[in-house]
Amino acid sequence: MANLYEPSGKQRIESIDILRGAVMLIMAIDHCRDFFHHAGALGDPTNMATTTPFFFFTRWITHFCAPAFVFLSGISAFLAGTRRTKAGLSAFLIKRGIWIILVELVLLTFALTFNPFYNSFILQVLWAIGFSMVILGLVVRAPMAVIGILGALIFFGHDILDFVTPPKAGAAAILIKIFLTAQGTVIPLGKTHFIFDLYAVIPWTGVMLLGYVFGTLFQKTTNPLQRKKILLITGLSVTAFYIILRFANLYGDPNPWAVQRNGVYTVLSFLNTSKYPPSLLYLCMTLGPAITLLALIEHTKNKFTAILTVYGNVPFFYYVLHFYLIHLITVVLFFASGYTVHQINSPGAFFMFRPVDFGYSLGIVYLIWFFVITSLYLPCRWFSKYKKNT
Repeated sequence: MANLYEPSGKQRIESIDILRGAVMLIMAIDHCRDFFHHAGALGDPTNMATTTPFFFFTRWITHFCAPAFVFLSGISAFLAGTRRTKAGLSAFLIKRGIWIILVELVLLTFALTFNPFYNSFILQVLWAIGFSMVILGLVVRAPMAVIGILGALIFFGHDILDFVTPPKAGAAAILIKIFLTAQGTVIPLGKTHFIFDLYAVIPWTGVMLLGYVFGTLFQKTTNPLQRKKILLITGLSVTAFYIILRFANLYGDPNPWAVQRNGVYTVLSFLNTSKYPPSLLYLCMTLGPAITLLALIEHTKNKFTAILTVYGNVPFFYYVLHFYLIHLITVVLFFASGYTVHQINSPGAFFMFRPVDFGYSLGIVYLIWFFVITSLYLPCRWFSKYKKNT
């Protein structure tokens, strides 16, 4: 099985693998929280009235994952194109994107639900990446400037929809939700089947298109010092842009920040940007530091970065496997906690084997997360070596 983003090849950019590995590990925190945390009175981690700083941080730190994931996918798509013609790259991206969407629908939906009848199909980050790859495949023959302008227009302009009232019914309403405004959108497929869409395609496509443009910095002919300078200036500028625009409370996020009961919660409100769909401020808040980090770690080599590289080498393998492992652990803890087969599909529960009153404290959630990521190290290292030898 090839890398999710790149065809098999001996040339790799270590900084990309390091950042991608860090993203994969942090991402698992949120998924463990979904399966194992009993929030109780805390409710939504982004609700300023009920959350705690630690609970908010547990959710907020994982916000960096999807934007970096998609942006790096764009970079990797460009690198894949250095070994292909434009026509070949177009066909590759379209086929790869369709394949990723099918994996989301079949493998990931089952990993999340453990429902063999597929009463629900869940569209998450792989859906966004796959569809964005298809769109990139359709426009990849255009000049790089055109791709960059299109990506920038989407990136900076899609929040204009916050000031527009979309249709509420009919085919147009469904299409707008799928492509632009998905926020836990439920699309019925009949009386017993539905699609649960979390990721609006077009805003994420803007991120991938910009990632593709930034891929030009990673050509062999690019001066490493020049690349680092451009990445650093870009990352810091995007972060500063986020701070200024967020402070103004005029554009870029549907939920303005507000002064809270104390300074800590005011800061949390300032950081509490919208992921579904990803707002401009959410993307700037996350991609600015990610691009900055990409510049700073290019020549960093130590034991920790070597570990991150193992996960970053095989992101698709890790991503699929970690969901199955998390849900299998859920099954074990479900029965160990005294639940019975009659409670496997409990009323009000979205996942099987996950009743609404099931769960543990955040401390236990972090312990389970650490167990999950360490358990997957050896399988990821084995698969990475296998790929290099095939």
